[in-house]
Amino acid sequence: MKKLITASKWDLSGKYVIITGATSGIGLAAAKEIAALGANIGIVARNEGKANEIAKQMKESSDGGGTVDVFLADMASQQSIHRVAAEILERCPRIDVLANNAGALFENHQLTDDGLEMTWAVNHVGPFLLTMLLLNRLKESAPSRIITTASHGHKMAKKGIDFNDMEAEQLYKPLKKLMGGPTLRYGQSKLANILFTAELGKRLEGTGVTSYCFDPGLVATNFSQNNGRLARATMAVMKLFSRSPEQGAETLVWLAETDEISNQTGQYYIDKKAELPSEPARDRQAANLLWMVSKQQTQLTDTVDL
Repeated sequence: MKKLITASKWDLSGKYVIITGATSGIGLAAAKEIAALGANIGIVARNEGKANEIAKQMKESSDGGGTVDVFLADMASQQSIHRVAAEILERCPRIDVLANNAGALFENHQLTDDGLEMTWAVNHVGPFLLTMLLLNRLKESAPSRIITTASHGHKMAKKGIDFNDMEAEQLYKPLKKLMGGPTLRYGQSKLANILFTAELGKRLEGTGVTSYCFDPGLVATNFSQNNGRLARATMAVMKLFSRSPEQGAETLVWLAETDEISNQTGQYYIDKKAELPSEPARDRQAANLLWMVSKQQTQLTDTVDL
């Protein structure tokens, strides 16, 4: 008789999982599923009322399982990220999984208080900074994992990241904007997620900390609802062909719980399988340059030794 082979699990019971962007969409679906597996959850969110209500619901629906903590942060603000990282380190003696899930697309050109273009700041610089600030705790908790939500949209950045236009001023000029400049900027930020994952995996070899990123597919969420009537109408049509947030979160949950990837790092996944991203996403020189630029943009030049 043949033995039934089942997927090996990386037991999440009692482990501590930090998830950004966990008050809606993929992040919320993943947080609920991971909590159901017995993990303690740390929700990083901007909206305090919404986060507290979700934490309350998760606690009420659990069967005496793990804890649900709320940490407040604006992922577009480096000051806010420094503050929340300090709070997490104070309250959490270990971090087993960090899921960088928060993301956004801004139709109009905006700069953060740190002088960075908003889509880039939220989708790449924020996750980079939070990861770096929590990295020592992740190392102390090894084996541990860093998971970043990327996107098929990275393939829109066919020419890679324009390091000569880091604030995307060219992409938001009227003609460029009409031709999809903001969407291309989003693609560049998602490309950055993949390059960051690969570079992080390389630099963390031998530490017990592994990094992964994934494409959740086209998911029906509240994404891009702050970009005007046209963007909302476009998303409404796309939702007709979209996955549910629970379906979109499946690979994130799998990356957090499976033992199949324990000896892998720096890879990109689609539907629970490692896949090759676009050619620009496999550019080692670009990954290294992005690392250097990210350190400069977060002023971590002298404090990140990797």
